[in-house]
Amino acid sequence: MSAPATKPQQPETGAKQRNIMMSARKLRRVINEVRGKRVTDAYKILRLMPYRAADVVLKKLIDAIHNAKVQFGARPEDLVISQIMADGGKTLMRFKPRAQGRVYKRRKRMSHLSLKVAVQPAS
Repeated sequence: MSAPATKPQQPETGAKQRNIMMSARKLRRVINEVRGKRVTDAYKILRLMPYRAADVVLKKLIDAIHNAKVQFGARPEDLVISQIMADGGKTLMRFKPRAQGRVYKRRKRMSHLSLKVAVQPAS
């Protein structure tokens, strides 16, 4: 009985950031635009986006590029975003005083960002 054939793994590395003071929904609006793109294209897109979440994603993209450079000696032109996701984190509960002694609950949502880049030679 022979072993099942598996695809050769591409070198892959990434960067993570936890407890970002921003909801995952706002991050997903940005990461959906760059998912699966080449790193150089994603960098240009993120630089021009008007959202605050784009700055957070751009920093993690730069971290992942540097990690790939150190670990594999990869050039940014050869990298592609293989996986990127934003998950919900903790929710801080804060209370706002309202009329007649009532209180409204305010939820300050946090999120976690995970980004991976893989080496894919330019063709």
